[in-house]
Amino acid sequence: MSESQATFTPSADLEIKDARIIFDPIWEDLEERYGRENLRFPKEIILLGGAPGSGKGTNTAFISKTRGLTSAPIVMSSLLDSPAMKAVKDTGGMIGDREVLSVLLHELLKPEHRDGAILDGFPRTTVQVECLKMFYEKMTRLWREHYGTPLATHFRQPVVQIIVLFVNERESITRQLKRGRETKAHNAEVLRTQHGELMEKRPTDFDERLAGHRYRVFKEQTWDALLSLKDVFHYHLINAQGPVAEVEQNILNELEYQSSLELDPLTFDRLRTLPVASDIIVHARQELVKRLDGYELNSPALFQRVVGFIENTLLPVIKLHAISGHANINTEDLLLGEPVALGMLIDIFSERGYHAVVDVHFIEIPEQMDLATGKISCRVKKVYRINISFKGSEIRRG
Repeated sequence: MSESQATFTPSADLEIKDARIIFDPIWEDLEERYGRENLRFPKEIILLGGAPGSGKGTNTAFISKTRGLTSAPIVMSSLLDSPAMKAVKDTGGMIGDREVLSVLLHELLKPEHRDGAILDGFPRTTVQVECLKMFYEKMTRLWREHYGTPLATHFRQPVVQIIVLFVNERESITRQLKRGRETKAHNAEVLRTQHGELMEKRPTDFDERLAGHRYRVFKEQTWDALLSLKDVFHYHLINAQGPVAEVEQNILNELEYQSSLELDPLTFDRLRTLPVASDIIVHARQELVKRLDGYELNSPALFQRVVGFIENTLLPVIKLHAISGHANINTEDLLLGEPVALGMLIDIFSERGYHAVVDVHFIEIPEQMDLATGKISCRVKKVYRINISFKGSEIRRG
């Protein structure tokens, strides 16, 4: 075996075998019940993980909005909410992998999750991790089988991303106990006013020892399970220690647009020659300076004429719009017909902190009519419509 090949410990082999024993019957049942052509799973699956109190509930809506997902998140604790399972969860225990996987796959087949789904609370164990890998392989196989067929739009290339919101143990315990106090106060008010709904009371939210134990269970089991997927799927570890606004910015920084992950390979290959906006703006200022210096060195006379045109013709109008920060100016000046002149004008405004857009319009002006034929002869007038915008004046009204 070469060094690049994977090696397995006896325990790892056992976990994979256990996962196969669990996964295969569930998948076979899905094919028999729905039919292989109807196993249409989400295009994108986001696995949202985090310790108790890390803010999964708080940040799920923001993540959905960022990714353009419209379906409600799939919260495993809600799916697995029978009385027997609830008793296990309340003591800090975990529900069997077979039940978790079966309930989840049936949920993922619902049409509302077709474009994408957020999973809160999966995977939590090593066996669930192995089942997830098998599930991804099945989705990929379905995509390949249906590629180029009439059903291709229902079987798109699957994308799995992992988002882990990290808080340390002290912060987790603090947030759990704070949630307990808020739940207690809320429920007391509901009982007093007989208005509203009672919130669920989690035993771990009222006992520091249990809250600490719950965090350590996550760290020892779920954390390792999620971390093992770091080299399999796209993995985002997000600092969730700070206030909501700061955490949201951390999420945005992590979930940058990555078309190579989301687009079909042929689509991506078609678009790859077009630069993304972030690539264009990286050196935009340096390129602007280089062009302006080039105008002065290579075309000084034309450059001076453009500067004079801006100063004497455009600026007086722009100043009249200093409050709104928006000016539209039409001109027929022949200067702008000179090669490079329009580029000079836009670059000069950009360097001075304005945003300039120039549209060229060709307008036909009737000049004479042939009385015999009724044909009208027109001359074409070229009009440059210059749109200038900038930060307007802020007027205080008392």
